[in-house]
Amino acid sequence: MDDSSKSSEPRECSSPLLSTEILQAYHHGNDGVACEEKRQKETWSVPAILILTTLVAVSGSYVFGSAIGYSSPAQNGIMNDLNLGVAEYSVFGSILTIGAMIGAIISGRIADYAGRRAAMGFSEVFCILGWLAIAFSKVGWWLYVGRFLVGCGMGLLSYVVPVYVAEVTPKNLRGGFTTVHQLMICCGVSLTYLIGSFLNWRILALIGTIPCLVQLLGLFFIPESPRWLAKFGHWERSESVLQRLRGKNADVSQEATEIRDFTEALQTETEATIFGLFQLQYLKSLTVGVGLMILQQFGGVNGIAFYASSIFISAGFSGSIGMIAMVAVQIPMTALGVLLMDKSGRRPLLLVSASGTSLGCFLAALSFFLQDLHKWKEVSPILALVGVLVYTGSFSLGMGGIPWVIMSEIFPINVKGSAGSVVTLVSWLCSWIVSYAFNFLMSWSSAGTFFIFSAICGFTVLFVAKLVPETKGRTLEEIQESLKR
Repeated sequence: MDDSSKSSEPRECSSPLLSTEILQAYHHGNDGVACEEKRQKETWSVPAILILTTLVAVSGSYVFGSAIGYSSPAQNGIMNDLNLGVAEYSVFGSILTIGAMIGAIISGRIADYAGRRAAMGFSEVFCILGWLAIAFSKVGWWLYVGRFLVGCGMGLLSYVVPVYVAEVTPKNLRGGFTTVHQLMICCGVSLTYLIGSFLNWRILALIGTIPCLVQLLGLFFIPESPRWLAKFGHWERSESVLQRLRGKNADVSQEATEIRDFTEALQTETEATIFGLFQLQYLKSLTVGVGLMILQQFGGVNGIAFYASSIFISAGFSGSIGMIAMVAVQIPMTALGVLLMDKSGRRPLLLVSASGTSLGCFLAALSFFLQDLHKWKEVSPILALVGVLVYTGSFSLGMGGIPWVIMSEIFPINVKGSAGSVVTLVSWLCSWIVSYAFNFLMSWSSAGTFFIFSAICGFTVLFVAKLVPETKGRTLEEIQESLKR
């Protein structure tokens, strides 16, 4: 692409990364207003190929959710059919997280060197083999092998799906489209839990292969990430894919030029290793990405999700009614987060979400505290239910999906693989720590456990207010350049 064909529009309508001060001054003039109005009129429509591309990618998110939701409805059937004890079944449940950590470690390298589509394909091969091993297992160790393979696929998917969706969507749709990843995880968990109530565990495992096959076949019909193509110097293919994703009548010259300029600037820098991430220029991005994942998990989400039924029973409330209420809150609130993501922005949603999770944990802690004092016995079960539902709804609104959106946006292409692996690994490691420690903490003090979670969620509000940048309405290149400076 030569210089004469980069843009048919006046240069003032572009927004080069290195001239933001000039651009800000310019927009205060009359010509700047006209240029801005022109941009508003040229807001991208949503081509069918972009919707198809996103749906194929988030089929992997549904696989993720179905794997998490499988162990609860399958527990009694597996333990009875294969004569497993509680300890053996606990290994089956926890080995998923071990596999996910392994998958997270290799996710960035595979996505960087083989491509985003190939990484999703590899993950689905792992998942299909894992589900088949579970479905046809006759002894316990085959179950473990299958669950471990599904975990490896999950670790890959948890990184590559949000990154791919962020790289193919325009800036005005990126947040909402990327958050569909979290919505599909919620749908996968809920539907697997529901279907598992009526079907045998082997049939449920076979059903788990269906979304894997949907994504595997769909990958043949969707394009590679234009930013990944640009990284390897495939400029013409990158611009062609970008044009296809934005629609045949869209003017992509400015976006293509920005991707090319930023990628060429990064090519003077070496591909960062894990240790190379700890440089001053990447410090803020790494702090934001890792910090959000730690706070997301240490806020107690997996402890509450995995043991919600026992929490309700401990508080004196019906476990089944509580679980139904949680699902009824979770999916609509996640959908609301998707709709608000590109309207209100990431930071406001995160602040509201973290405040809500802190309040929810505080109410649950107060319920257990009143129980310990043997006061307000009629009120405390209702308080526990309200607390967990406020937590679930608030978490689903922002803290569930936005850390993954932010992770997919803030790292430059030359460090995205290494940084993404680190962030994803931290997320799964913290998830395992909370899941493992939760029962011990509840045995120590139920009220104390939830007061700790409430305090961590409160600290999250401060972390977001001080450190997390607003990324709404900015291209990936603009976000990454601002963080480097």
